[in-house]
Amino acid sequence: MAITHITVRGARQHNLRNVDVSIPRNTLTVVTGLSGSGKSSLAFDTIYAEGQRRYVETLSAYARQFLDQMERPDVDAIDGLSPAISIEQKTTSRSPRSTVGTITEIYDYLRLLYASVGQPHCPNCGLPITRQTPEQIVAQIVQQAPGERITVFAPIVRGRKGEFREELDALDQQGFRARVDGEVVELTEGMRLDKKKNHTVEAIVDRIILKPIPGEPGPDGTPKYDTRRLETSVAKALQMADGLVLVGIQDPDTRKQIETLYSSSMACPDCGINVARLEPRSFSFNSTYGACPECNGLGSIYDFDPNKIITDCQDCTTNIKLNQVCLLLYKVLRLHEEVKVIFAADVSLE
Repeated sequence: MAITHITVRGARQHNLRNVDVSIPRNTLTVVTGLSGSGKSSLAFDTIYAEGQRRYVETLSAYARQFLDQMERPDVDAIDGLSPAISIEQKTTSRSPRSTVGTITEIYDYLRLLYASVGQPHCPNCGLPITRQTPEQIVAQIVQQAPGERITVFAPIVRGRKGEFREELDALDQQGFRARVDGEVVELTEGMRLDKKKNHTVEAIVDRIILKPIPGEPGPDGTPKYDTRRLETSVAKALQMADGLVLVGIQDPDTRKQIETLYSSSMACPDCGINVARLEPRSFSFNSTYGACPECNGLGSIYDFDPNKIITDCQDCTTNIKLNQVCLLLYKVLRLHEEVKVIFAADVSLE
């Protein structure tokens, strides 16, 4: 029969007077009371102390010499007790990134568990993320970029510390150029990076402009494009980057490059959304690969309040210099688009 309760009988530690209590397991139990009523004596000095003492006794004599030995609490019996951990009431760190999970290191095991057995789902339609073939990746690229310049990258390193001398030498020997930390560089023999910083290394596999095949319209009447070179480049990038390929497509209006990460192992079969392979850092709010991009993993967004910065713009009507200061403040602080401040002298900012 499974043990369902932690039973304490005859607890007399400190100011406790033969206290008998039964606490349900696998639930959250809160011990409350007046100051000096014995809350800490029961929770920390009796239940936790006995659980820690029993755990230490299971270790070898060699291991016990490095641990603090706890005395047996003044209690008749405690049943149903497992090894316990204790967290002090005071905060160990003022950082918002420090939680109960990080302090006890339970969070590390949870991240490893989710990365190992987790099944990702599409955030749009809820379908399980599944594998996709290189042909499916090419088809998605063609739908987005007919006639535009396409750059195919192989993400060799993504946000890891190290010199990566072997990886850079291998790319140099194969004749590839690379983009390191967002900058396109010419590779040289013996090149190395700062091992104390996080780096991203992407091999530039190919630059392509898709051209329609004359006289061969598609099934819906649209032009059919020659994708043989694109298919070869995507397959090469997938091989080099262990199933990942980064594709940059030049926007026809802004001429800026819009990049999309594709994966041969993680993609939604309906929406086509691609995600990287699950790693422990994917579930870490202290990592850029797992943190929310809006709040950076803190859970709160700090921003300027325009009403407190510019309290009364009526004065701008009589002071041209003040009007210019308000205008400059608004531009520098880069307030939200929905905030509209209309200055005097017919100056409108939307």
